[in-house]
Amino acid sequence: MAATIPPPIEVRLDELLRERGMTLTELSDRIGLTLANLSILKTGKAKAIRFTTLEAICRELDCQPGDLLHYSDQGEPER
Repeated sequence: MAATIPPPIEVRLDELLRERGMTLTELSDRIGLTLANLSILKTGKAKAIRFTTLEAICRELDCQPGDLLHYSDQGEPER
């Protein structure tokens, strides 16, 4: 079985929530997004994120998109 390569974009929602003393449920209530959808985003299983969702999260957590999303090319095959 091949090794699992982590996705190149990491969502740092847990870290931001912890820093702000907020739960995923509270964020869900405040921005009007379902807990299930936020959970998919938090666990890195989301394939995309809408700008309106990104804007709502950043507004509520008082952060920039770069605080929430981190790109790493580790694990990518060499070209």
